[in-house]
Amino acid sequence: MQLKDVNLTADQVKELCTKYMIETYERFPFVACRAEGMYLYDENDNAYLDFYGGIAVNSAGNCNPKVVEAVKNQVGDIIHTFNYPYTIPQAVLSKLICETIGMDKVLYQQSGAEANEAMIKIARKYGTDNYGPEKFHIITALNGFHGRTYGALSATGQTNNALQMGFKPMLEGFTYAEFNNLKAFEDAVTENTIAIMIEPVQGEGGVVPATKEFMTGLRKLCDEKGLLLLLDEVQTGWCRTGDVMAYMGYGIKPDCVSMAKAMGGGFPIGAMACTKKVAATFGGGAHGSTYAGNPVCCAAAFAQIRELLDRNLAGNARDVGEYFAQKLRTLPHVTEVRYAGLLTGVVFDVDKAVDIKHECLDRKLLVTAIGTKIIRMIPPLIASREDCDKCFDILKESVEAAV
Repeated sequence: MQLKDVNLTADQVKELCTKYMIETYERFPFVACRAEGMYLYDENDNAYLDFYGGIAVNSAGNCNPKVVEAVKNQVGDIIHTFNYPYTIPQAVLSKLICETIGMDKVLYQQSGAEANEAMIKIARKYGTDNYGPEKFHIITALNGFHGRTYGALSATGQTNNALQMGFKPMLEGFTYAEFNNLKAFEDAVTENTIAIMIEPVQGEGGVVPATKEFMTGLRKLCDEKGLLLLLDEVQTGWCRTGDVMAYMGYGIKPDCVSMAKAMGGGFPIGAMACTKKVAATFGGGAHGSTYAGNPVCCAAAFAQIRELLDRNLAGNARDVGEYFAQKLRTLPHVTEVRYAGLLTGVVFDVDKAVDIKHECLDRKLLVTAIGTKIIRMIPPLIASREDCDKCFDILKESVEAAV
């Protein structure tokens, strides 16, 4: 849909959104009209270098041609149906996911938050079904983020953040322990604990990767205590960190893993994948969703994942991400560069991250700020060294202008 199709100007679009929408996000002052590859284009066809990637979604590039083609083909066959018939996109996507990441079963949802809700529910039900009604306690990490629905929000270890303000009390049954501190997690285990749930890289928490010792230690702890290890890979999954799934780089396997963002190529789809042992917990009526496993979304996800795998974009994320991180360390006022593949956080010694973000926007570069000192970048995984050089040059100018 373009402005000419609805006989509106860009200013009129902004006015309609302001008048009729509940706004919970800061708006940039342009209308996104089209996108391709590494770029987003506004109403005047100005190109913005996209180092935000639709919040880690457009990993095979904006409007990837094979994803577009798959969607067009599927829309002509069937757009949506109810949950009872088998559909071809669900079947081929399920096989691709399970065989690629080493899981046995998959359950579809519409978003990352919903995938995490399903993971929390199956873990709690596994505990209460097998060990009694009190066995539903889950340990998550301080500064983690798992979504904005109530279960996922309750699992989010940011109690003084605006995320939870006005929505308390949170659901009971969650304890927060310090990330990358194995002893803190060991000490948090009680007789009623059934699972540990973390992100392999804390994205909203400032781009903080888990150490290998921490991840392997959690797997060992869960095995020793009979706990489930739940990994939230909504942001890290499907090649972002330099491995197909981040846990593969640690040499471990979770009992359940959630995913969304990159898997759909821009379509609203999420999923929880798990072992047979855990999957058996969910039977008829245990969980459900009207749009989960939608045929168009599954067709898009199948094409997107095939692109990510066939083009070895995990390898590109690893190689280009290392190059980019080394270059970013030379920026003025940088104290630290945290990264895993092409999930990158630049920490500055001044409280100017929001100003830097806006200076980047003025120069047609899309990035985001976390708090006051961190710029986060999560570009499409097709990003080249030349793209990173362009990003670096604009970022350097922006830092110099903001500080």
